[in-house]
Amino acid sequence: MSKQKIVVIGNGMVGHNFIEKLVASEAYDNFEVHTFCEEPRVAYDRVYLSSYFSGKTAEDLSLVKPGFYETNGVTVYLNDKAADIDTEAKTVTSAAGVTIAYDKLIMATGSYPFVPPIDGNDRDGCLVYRTIEDLDAMKEVAARGKVGVVVGGGLLGLEAAKALVDLGLETHVVEFAPRLMPVQLDDGGSALLKRKIEKLGVTVHTSKATTKIIDGEHCLNKMVFADGEELETDMILFSAGIRPRDDLAKQVGLELGPRGGIQIDDQCRTSAHDVFAIGECALHEGMIYGLVAPGYAMAQVVVNQLNAEPASFTGADMSTKLKLMGIDVASIGDPHGTDENALSYVYENGPEEIYKKIVVTPDGKKLLGAVLVGDAEDFGNLLQIMLNDMDLPEHPDMLILPNRDGSASSLFGPDALPETAQLCSCYAVSKGDVISAVEGGCCTMADIKATTEAGTGCGGCVQLVTSVLNNELEKRGVEVNTDICEHFPHTRQELYHICQVEAIKDFDTLISKYGKGCGCEVCKQASGSIFASLWNSFALEPDKIALQDTNDNYLGNMQKDGTYSVIPRVPGGEITPQKLIVLGEVATKYKLYTKVNGGQRIVLFGAQMNDLPSIWKELIDAGFESGQAYAKSLRTVKSCVGSTWCRFGLDDSVTMAIALENRYKGLRSPHKIKMGVSGCTRECAEAQAKDIGLISTEKGWNLYVCGNGGMKPRHADLFATELTTEQVFKYVDRLLMFYIKTADRLQRTATWMDNLEGGLAYLQEVVIHDSLGLGDELEAQMEGLHETYKCDWKTAIENPEFTKRFRSFVNVDTPAPQLFVQERGQIRPATEDEKLAGIAVEIKQIA
Repeated sequence: MSKQKIVVIGNGMVGHNFIEKLVASEAYDNFEVHTFCEEPRVAYDRVYLSSYFSGKTAEDLSLVKPGFYETNGVTVYLNDKAADIDTEAKTVTSAAGVTIAYDKLIMATGSYPFVPPIDGNDRDGCLVYRTIEDLDAMKEVAARGKVGVVVGGGLLGLEAAKALVDLGLETHVVEFAPRLMPVQLDDGGSALLKRKIEKLGVTVHTSKATTKIIDGEHCLNKMVFADGEELETDMILFSAGIRPRDDLAKQVGLELGPRGGIQIDDQCRTSAHDVFAIGECALHEGMIYGLVAPGYAMAQVVVNQLNAEPASFTGADMSTKLKLMGIDVASIGDPHGTDENALSYVYENGPEEIYKKIVVTPDGKKLLGAVLVGDAEDFGNLLQIMLNDMDLPEHPDMLILPNRDGSASSLFGPDALPETAQLCSCYAVSKGDVISAVEGGCCTMADIKATTEAGTGCGGCVQLVTSVLNNELEKRGVEVNTDICEHFPHTRQELYHICQVEAIKDFDTLISKYGKGCGCEVCKQASGSIFASLWNSFALEPDKIALQDTNDNYLGNMQKDGTYSVIPRVPGGEITPQKLIVLGEVATKYKLYTKVNGGQRIVLFGAQMNDLPSIWKELIDAGFESGQAYAKSLRTVKSCVGSTWCRFGLDDSVTMAIALENRYKGLRSPHKIKMGVSGCTRECAEAQAKDIGLISTEKGWNLYVCGNGGMKPRHADLFATELTTEQVFKYVDRLLMFYIKTADRLQRTATWMDNLEGGLAYLQEVVIHDSLGLGDELEAQMEGLHETYKCDWKTAIENPEFTKRFRSFVNVDTPAPQLFVQERGQIRPATEDEKLAGIAVEIKQIA
């Protein structure tokens, strides 16, 4: 039996999702798949395009797993778009001249950005925000400019504004309507969103119609508005909505809607036989769906039909939840109350900048819509209430008022949802699907993601899915073991509190009273970290040596060849010429490789163990301290030059960075901590990619928390705005000590905050509003650690018992031989091949 040939025109998010679903179907062996992709790369995540400017690469954004198409026999035509369709002969011909016959054709051509017909809209610096190539063009213009404007204040426009901020541009948003996000938000929600965005340094102009774009006097371009006002800018980014890409469909005679879009029925069939359309190019019941989830639903409908399974697309809910420039925003159903008899309830908290509104039926029994700005934690519950037509409580306003008596908890519980409730709209995962996964052996959120894909799309459903998962596990009597290891029936947090309350300062006492056996590398290292966090204990003390790994025991990071790195602390990245000379002299004397790392520190590589105490002494004599790059502790505070030198700087970022580093140096924590301080929103110090980040504004410091780089980069969340220096240290003291108290072992701040019940909002309550009454205690603990800080290197070289450890052999003074090669004027470890070839050189001990 010959295979059915499936041709997909378009390899965007929806086109790729269709292929993924078809590959996963039971009948996939019956199909041969071809897809045309007019871009130079396969499908990538357009939802998170702005992350391209905060460190992610095109590869990071890719939706296609390496080898996926090759393994499954999918033929991809890169850089080649479909140019013609012969619906009678059932062939597709591409711009490059490739002709493919099809049995079924899937149109997934997507949409294109709408550019208003303004005189001058094609000038230099006028761009759109849609593809990776668009982003590269934005980078190029930003490199030679200082001001950027986004035309459009909707979802896409505000996401684009975030991109301009990340590029370091003075950012403006121009919106034709009288409010931001006019489709999703009402006047109250939009007004609060505008205030919060402007606090981040973005200027918002509403009720503005651009009439023309001309030469600027101080910038590349000047926008002229209908009211006579003008705005100079270098970049103009059009993000005023989308239009369906239906030009090919129109060319070949497919039926289109009056205002465009390929007309489809409930089975996603077009007017041509065996031709389907899905995603933003498709018009269903007069509606173009500009969100990815409806496109995925259409893709599933077509896959089901190809597998001879009945399926229909009957529309999709357009509710959405997202984080715009760090601000939680959500819209559900009909947020405007278009039914003139509908009732509205509004909760507005000015000091905390929270706005919530629900729209209900005239009898108050059903939810019609909602708006959430500043706190969108209730989004999942409210959405399920509306989608599942659940009855509201007697007083519907309790759904948005602060829950002080727990009366709404039963309504919001997982048991209140029917099994048909859709928890994940990206992948159409219902509560019943999660229950089936649990019955099939899933016990963690990671299991659920791997089995159902819930939570792997936009991520907005994770909280609700986790709640259902935990509820089902509890029903089945499944107990999740949270013990740190087999030697202690306690979590890391419980061990921390035990040591704190009982003033336990050594492992033998801890395990004899609260554990069993001799311990292991898990509980020993965790205990060593806890002792250091509580009492500033020194890693080389006799009762601490066995608790830590090699790096802590030798106060330096062991490298691949057995030598060590030496990284002195350089607070804020500021260093005098005299200290630079000392580093050069030490590196020359001990024949070390030198490099400036990403944290604005100078690293000396290739130090032999015997030489470490001598190197440390010379550095300490010159005024250096240990940078503790070997420890789970504060590593660096990166800074720009700020207002002292930079013409854009609004505050002295270097002084703030030095103060932060001197305050928190030596602080041992569950995982390493990095900080950054930028003197303006151009963000040269990348503060929004750090555990603690500060950005100066004209009204004070904006504090960002719980971001990180590494294997899984995460953008920091905006925590508080317009802070004084005193408030900065108060909040950071509390946050870091609360993290040390409550985090799991080796848990980064980002994961820790995400796992807190209530996440960012809860953390703000604890730190800013002192909801647990711990503020004074947390500040006092941090002050105690600060006052008892001692440099590890200085402590080591002052005690002969400690320095005895730094010998390669106990019976001779010569170190173990090390082989290096010369490269670019410095040494590096020799490879095995270089050693065998005899081109490596042994570096002799200096001391």
